[in-house]
Amino acid sequence: MNHLAVFDCDGTLVDSQAAICRAMDECFASHGLTPPDRQATRRIVGLSLPQAMRALLPDAEPHLHDLLAQTYKSAFHRHRAEGLVEEPLFDGIADAVQALEDAGWLLGVATGKSDRGLRLCLERHGLHARFVTLQTADRHPSKPHPAMLHAAMAGAGAAPETTVMIGDTSFDMMMAREAGAHALGVGWGYHDADDLRSAGALDVVETAQDLIGWMERF
Repeated sequence: MNHLAVFDCDGTLVDSQAAICRAMDECFASHGLTPPDRQATRRIVGLSLPQAMRALLPDAEPHLHDLLAQTYKSAFHRHRAEGLVEEPLFDGIADAVQALEDAGWLLGVATGKSDRGLRLCLERHGLHARFVTLQTADRHPSKPHPAMLHAAMAGAGAAPETTVMIGDTSFDMMMAREAGAHALGVGWGYHDADDLRSAGALDVVETAQDLIGWMERF
């Protein structure tokens, strides 16, 4: 079986916090709602948009969740067209991707982004062609449902025991656990290390270089 390293995107590969918070603030304000504070927005990164809105406004009607999801998507697309979405790679990530590929790992992404958003993000950094499997919220239930990882493993010819899910949120760790894969948390994203370990992380690495070392030992 092939060895597969599946990365989350927002908060793991790229720092999209500013772009996400800007779109969320505009989304809520356009409906006359008080925008969530930044910590609340950070906590829902990784979920699909409708589920994120349910988490932020649990008492609202379902139709409002769907409306907010569409408004957020429109705001984010407009901000990207206006050049406001930067999504820089975290320090050392490009080197980590290269090192894992050189070591024989197949690479994938499982993300709450759309297909279009993920493609634009990866192409901007010259990474799109490095990943053999790209799984998004357009085609799967929201994390922590394991569908994304199941599809990634099937497409890459990998098994749960040869797959590592690398992410910054508890949703990533729970998804890995549900799929029977190994879960590795990263400490530079949007959930803290205690949350990651409680959700099933085998370990939490603090730098991209630590990530390379952990995967070498695996």
